[in-house]
Amino acid sequence: MSDRGLRVVWVYPDLLSTYGDQGNALVVERRAQQRGLAVQRTDVRSDEQVPTSADIYLIGGGEDRPQRLAAERLLRDGGLQRAVDNGAIIFSVCAGYQILGREFVNDLGEPQKGLGLLDVVSTRGEAERCVGDVLGDVDERLGLPQLTGFENHQGITHIGSGARPLARVRLGKGNGTGDGTEGAWNDTVFGTYMHGPVLARNPQIADMLIKLALDVNALPPVDDQWYEALRKERIAAALQPA
Repeated sequence: MSDRGLRVVWVYPDLLSTYGDQGNALVVERRAQQRGLAVQRTDVRSDEQVPTSADIYLIGGGEDRPQRLAAERLLRDGGLQRAVDNGAIIFSVCAGYQILGREFVNDLGEPQKGLGLLDVVSTRGEAERCVGDVLGDVDERLGLPQLTGFENHQGITHIGSGARPLARVRLGKGNGTGDGTEGAWNDTVFGTYMHGPVLARNPQIADMLIKLALDVNALPPVDDQWYEALRKERIAAALQPA
């Protein structure tokens, strides 16, 4: 973090911002400000260069064609790759998650090269879309409570040896492979299929991103009453019989 405060970048809101995913940027910004941190947030459109010196980068979901355009432009730009080399934290959702992988299937039905920042490969499933609430147990190494979110995707994502599942699902499809995994992560790069927005449902993930950016083990406590009420409401709703 620089003397200017925590630098947060919302990547390509004009292409990748479905299901309220921009809320993830708002939550990170708010959670940092509640701790007295100055936050410099930048929304980078797809016709702009991605800065390479920020602390946290957030990427949302999108439709098939915008996903292809975003992947092509991010590959040409190279800013996210350089940011990771500089130690930046990236949190991605759905289409953004697939883009960070090694390969996904685009709107033309063709393999599309991803950024290779996560060791995952995504294909398109032939079965029904994965739609509905998801509950999952987050990788214990991250020290986070149960994951709650909403999925709506046709993709199937296979995790390679260079990444770990973000969570194991109790409810929902997650990565769609049938192995019970949801999302993926490595040291500083995270991906999930969860909307919601996921950081509003899981503020502890936002806090984790901030801690990683600050290189600290803990943050001062904040009033979590609203977030916990939302979490309890959504978890209870997900567990209701259909």
